[in-house]
Amino acid sequence: QVQLVESGGGLVQPGGSLRLSCAASGGIFGGYVVGWFRQAPGKEREFVARLDWSNGRTTYADFVKGRFSLSRNNAKNTVYLQMNTLKPEDTAIYYCARGSTGSSIELLYDDWGQGTQVTVSS
Repeated sequence: QVQLVESGGGLVQPGGSLRLSCAASGGIFGGYVVGWFRQAPGKEREFVARLDWSNGRTTYADFVKGRFSLSRNNAKNTVYLQMNTLKPEDTAIYYCARGSTGSSIELLYDDWGQGTQVTVSS
């Protein structure tokens, strides 16, 4: 059973940056899609970005385009979400997930991490 562990969250001022990590243990990302989702207080969980491990293709939600970017470390079986120019509305718990199909629909992702809190506030 694969386990996904997110890290890198924290408190940052508006305009600042954070880099989140999603590491897989007990399994690999090869052949899968790695998605990032977030859930703000009182809101539903929403798609943020995804990376297709097989070809490196990335897809972003419109509200993060130009600010967030995905990268990976094959040797460490880890995906990174670099978040720049953060806004207060980016405050949420961020989750990574592994799925077999490239999608923004969370139901299509089978394995989830526990989430990491990101708070953007002055």
